[in-house]
Amino acid sequence: MLPATGPAWTPAAAARLLSAADCTLRKGKKDEKEKSNSQRVTMQLRLISWFFITLNFMEYIGSQHASRVRRQGRMHPNVSQGCQGGCATCSDYNGCLSCKPRLFFVLERIGMKQIGVCLSSCPSGYYGTRYPDINKCAKCKADCDTCFTRNFCTKCKSGFYLYSGKCLEKCPDGLEANNHTMECTSIVHCEASEWSPWSPCTKKGKTCGFKRGNEVRVREIVQHPSAKGNPCPATSESRKCIVQRKRCQKEGKGKKNREEKRKKSNKDESKETRQESKGRAARRQNREQRENNNKTQPKKRKAPNKEQDLAPVDTAH
Repeated sequence: MLPATGPAWTPAAAARLLSAADCTLRKGKKDEKEKSNSQRVTMQLRLISWFFITLNFMEYIGSQHASRVRRQGRMHPNVSQGCQGGCATCSDYNGCLSCKPRLFFVLERIGMKQIGVCLSSCPSGYYGTRYPDINKCAKCKADCDTCFTRNFCTKCKSGFYLYSGKCLEKCPDGLEANNHTMECTSIVHCEASEWSPWSPCTKKGKTCGFKRGNEVRVREIVQHPSAKGNPCPATSESRKCIVQRKRCQKEGKGKKNREEKRKKSNKDESKETRQESKGRAARRQNREQRENNNKTQPKKRKAPNKEQDLAPVDTAH
């Protein structure tokens, strides 16, 4: 229900209100589209301006590099583009001035003079850094012998121990210094194997002739300890044992066995000597037969020679 004091409510008035609301909505949408279009245009203009700024900056860097090369050429009139040893440009006084791609530039001191050298890898005590225009070798820290970067060492100088890429004079708690590898390593404790079974009960190396003796068991060291590790335990144990007494073999029987063995050995030796003597006798007989045969053969050969000598005498008469 409308209030009685308000204006008269008619369909025409309602239609006018609706049309006015539609107009305001359309105007709002148009304004939003215009704003979005203006924002797009401004973004495009900004991108274009940044592109031209970066392009001008790159041209400026290139011109600076070219001017620097020209200045070096004026300072060193002997600069050559055909240098040897990996140099792109060089001079007779300072050596290499720039290197070929992928090579590192290093300054070597010779007396009071420094000469540029181009190398495929950095020498000991240096690490390589690559830049867009040149690759250089930078020095490691004073306590580092070889390094991957300035803050990560791979080998320390004498008197320092390597730990997590750093060179330390003393290793942290829970670690120990390994003087062989010059590194901080974890502490290793001794480890032993299980005990072996107990040995038979013995006394003075015998297993008979006693009632009370000793038995032994042993174990092996599996892992030897490091310098600060726990020492190894005992590797053998012994305890007393009781067994039923056994009689040992008498000495007399042992002597009889020895005598029998000697007799057998003497018999074997006598057989061998007999066989050797028989062989010697057979050899002598063979030699004598050969000598007799050699003596008889020359006499048979001389007989026909005498007959041949006598035959021509008979024909002459």
